[in-house]
Amino acid sequence: MPILVQKYGGSSVADVVRLKAVAQRIIQAKRSGYNVVAVVSAQGDTTDELITKAKEISQSPPKRELDMLLSTGEQISIALLAMAIAEEGHAVISLTGAQGGICTDSLYTRAKILRVDPARVKKELSEGRIVIVAGFQGINDMGDITTLGRGGSDTTAVALAAALEARACEIYTDVDGVYTADPRLVPTARKLDEISHGEMLELASLGAAILQPRAVELAAAWGVTIHVRSSFGEALGTLVKGDDQMEKQRVVSGVTRDLNVVKVMLVDVPDRPGVAHEIFSALAAEGINVDMIVQTTKQGPVTDLLFTICQDDYALTRQLIGELREKLGITNVLYNDRLAKVSIVGAGMMSNPGVAAAMFGTLAEHGINIEVISTSEIKVSCLIEACKVETAVKAIHDRFRLGEELHV
Repeated sequence: MPILVQKYGGSSVADVVRLKAVAQRIIQAKRSGYNVVAVVSAQGDTTDELITKAKEISQSPPKRELDMLLSTGEQISIALLAMAIAEEGHAVISLTGAQGGICTDSLYTRAKILRVDPARVKKELSEGRIVIVAGFQGINDMGDITTLGRGGSDTTAVALAAALEARACEIYTDVDGVYTADPRLVPTARKLDEISHGEMLELASLGAAILQPRAVELAAAWGVTIHVRSSFGEALGTLVKGDDQMEKQRVVSGVTRDLNVVKVMLVDVPDRPGVAHEIFSALAAEGINVDMIVQTTKQGPVTDLLFTICQDDYALTRQLIGELREKLGITNVLYNDRLAKVSIVGAGMMSNPGVAAAMFGTLAEHGINIEVISTSEIKVSCLIEACKVETAVKAIHDRFRLGEELHV
């Protein structure tokens, strides 16, 4: 029988009623002729509650021990879901990430999957069982439990789908698909029937909290089609699939906002080979992602270096840059956490000049100043004042007529 991988987020299994509803959906897929592997997140706000408990003990708990704690949330979910399925008379087994063959590196709290050994999962499927795997977690080469960061269950599901050569990977969540903008902010936002891996990766990286970016990267690399659906209904959602399968009719597919941004400005950085490498290597070693890098030319043997980070990494970045400042002879460091990033994404931008100009013009019409610009072939991002980001998103959505079925 073909294999179907399904992933259920925390809101989908938040209580007993929802757990039982998910159990019925999984059973229905089994009855439809699939071998089912379900990847499950922790219930509701369990992970946040566990983090709060940890902070009551220590403001800076050891990351290894934090992973040990946080991984328990998913284990509760998989055991309860397996019980619900067993109660309906179906053979089922729950597996931790380690038992499911999820092998990671040792970057605790934000580990990356290195490989998947699907032998145990395949064995259980061959014996007729539904398999429930804990998302968000794995095991490193030392035998320690690791976690994959926020949204890590998405990555678990895609990695298993690739390793098992599954027919599909369904991601069930509390929204019914991918929209042209956040529908809570833009009432005219439209659900997309399909979107390319590349576009989805940009949207996910730029603040659209539908899929973890790493999950989309894996899906693109291994040719996994993702179906984003609501766990509270039967309607079809959005297919995330390969660029070669897409009809690039849309110039712009969506607009996003990201409030989780801090601008870091290093003033008078020595302008010599190796300095930038030393700065960004120190950040990378701690798993800190850097975006929107700008280096400015000044008179003399110095330069200014600007980049953005996530607010989650603010404290650690200040510590690391503080250590580097004296060592490298950096004159000053400025931080600004009152900014936001607004972005447009679309595969059609590659062959349609003037898209960036239209975005900049829209912002100018609304009196919104742009502090930093970052571009790729299929996206344009602008750093602006956080207090104006909602106005920016609505105006850009209207400018590109994203609420219409066809737009330019």
